[in-house]
Amino acid sequence: MYSQLPPLNSIKVFDAAARLKSFKKAAEELHVTPTAVSHQIKALEEALGTLLFERKTRAVQLTRDGELLAETAYSVLQQLTNVINEISNAKNIITISTTSSFAAMWLVPNLEEFYKLHPGIEVAVKTGEQVDDIEKDRRIDLAIRYGVHNDSKKNSTKLVTEKIGMYATPNYIESINSIADAHLLETRWHNDKLPSISWKTFVSGKLGATETLKVRQFDQEHHVIQAALAGQGIALVSSLLVENAIAQQWLVDYKTAAVNHTTKGMSYYLLVPEHNIRSKSILAFKNWVIKKFELYSESLPQ
Repeated sequence: MYSQLPPLNSIKVFDAAARLKSFKKAAEELHVTPTAVSHQIKALEEALGTLLFERKTRAVQLTRDGELLAETAYSVLQQLTNVINEISNAKNIITISTTSSFAAMWLVPNLEEFYKLHPGIEVAVKTGEQVDDIEKDRRIDLAIRYGVHNDSKKNSTKLVTEKIGMYATPNYIESINSIADAHLLETRWHNDKLPSISWKTFVSGKLGATETLKVRQFDQEHHVIQAALAGQGIALVSSLLVENAIAQQWLVDYKTAAVNHTTKGMSYYLLVPEHNIRSKSILAFKNWVIKKFELYSESLPQ
């Protein structure tokens, strides 16, 4: 019945090359050499009697037969992976792509609760400012993104719209007479598509003509928080990311009549690739994180 099927490994190699449109990237995902990928693809083409890729100088492109095989191979391999994960006794690992700040300040500190509820699932966290294509990169099972949420995007769930506030250590607040005396800490976004959240706009028109801002910028929001924890100034950051520091009373909310207390920021939202929407492990994580943010939103002052 299956005598005409090529070896599973050659289908795995083909699937990676088809998704990533590159033998080199496929080799990196599979932890083999580009030459090994090229040999596997060539052997598969010879076995099937058809070309699957058009080789170009710096890229490869699927032929019509390649596109037909790629669609089926991708779907079948993902279904097989999901089923094996569910029935296997081995610990199931799901990989989440998110920002460095969200991982450091919220996700990792809260994971112990998830592990207690789901001891058979392990979470691997992949961070970076580059937006991964989760529909093509099989190394990523779901993503938590930051920015302006698009309600119409398929398999996308908004988790929370953050509040931006001012936070510092109790000792630092006691050491200053007014916000004009303080060092003001903020994030300089790598992504220029994100709306600016800066002290300049936050205090616009609120200070006297003779008062100037002493602003220090950091590349990552969690670096801003760490600087505030070290008593270096007042951080302008997401209330979500300082939730644990507030609970421990390491940081407190800086309130002043000169500046608005909080303002709305952007949203965190969850994306699940189409091939993973039925995975029980991923559904368990999705339901847990949604519930966490529902409780968080209910705790915020209205």
